[in-house]
Amino acid sequence: MKKIVVLGGGTGLSVLLRGLKQFPLDITAIVSVADDGSSSGRLREEFDIFAVGDLRNVLVSLSEVEPLIEELLQYRFTTDSSLNNHPMGNLLLAALYNITGNLTESLVSLSKIFNIKGRILPFTEDNPVLVAHTKDGNTIEGETKITKAGKKIDYIEYKEEVKPTKEVLKALEEADLIILGIGSLYTSIIPNLLSDEVKDTLKKSKAKKMYVCNIMSEHGETDGYKVSDCIKKINSYVEEKFIDTVLVNSTKIPEDIKIRYLKEEACPIEVDYQNLEKMNIEVLEDELLEIDNKMVRHNPYRTALAIFNYIVKELK
Repeated sequence: MKKIVVLGGGTGLSVLLRGLKQFPLDITAIVSVADDGSSSGRLREEFDIFAVGDLRNVLVSLSEVEPLIEELLQYRFTTDSSLNNHPMGNLLLAALYNITGNLTESLVSLSKIFNIKGRILPFTEDNPVLVAHTKDGNTIEGETKITKAGKKIDYIEYKEEVKPTKEVLKALEEADLIILGIGSLYTSIIPNLLSDEVKDTLKKSKAKKMYVCNIMSEHGETDGYKVSDCIKKINSYVEEKFIDTVLVNSTKIPEDIKIRYLKEEACPIEVDYQNLEKMNIEVLEDELLEIDNKMVRHNPYRTALAIFNYIVKELK
């Protein structure tokens, strides 16, 4: 069984994993834990614990239990007390972390309880704070503020050095395929590359490296970006020619959806075939688009099937 490691954060990672778990693969999800918004941000302040929201979503996406358990983990309290808007899953993760003092160990325990297919690893056991340096010379601290600012980003780093766990490094060393995406380029994907140890491990890895490109641009992160621009930016944090393959959507986006996204200063990310060919990037295309409540999404099963077909063909 091929070992697949997926690096990311945010809802895009969960969408991808929900599809991949349907196939005979040894899956490890490495999750950025730098989110500081909503419930995760409040728990960080109160308990000095890193972001658990993305971890909760990944737990749900890889779980093979009754739908009621998923509903329980995602249930948000509605109350006038301090519990307001906290998902049950976040509180459970915070409680286990306080008991064990180790987030990786907490996730191992929960994975057994919720019958998780694969492994879920936090990128670090530290409490990371993202810092963005913008094109106009400003510095923005904190993932939520970076996203809300909507300013073009020059580069991103951690406020203090962040050390990846030994489990993360081992998973990367043993991988047959390393997947980056789906997710925000600067605040979900690149945070997993901001470590010299991870960079060295990725450079030495013989695994194929695939990028699953977002369908739409994101204001402040990928304004005006083409697919090759996203890949060049990822490569700049590791090494030239780091990414081997990119998976992109081939379905035409309806005009009314494009117009809706223009209000958010977002548009489809163009697949610039000539530049990708010059970069020696293999382009995988499939009908990945799913419209959910007028929002552009990757269909989890079509996306996973495209990846699985690539694995069968290329990783014999």
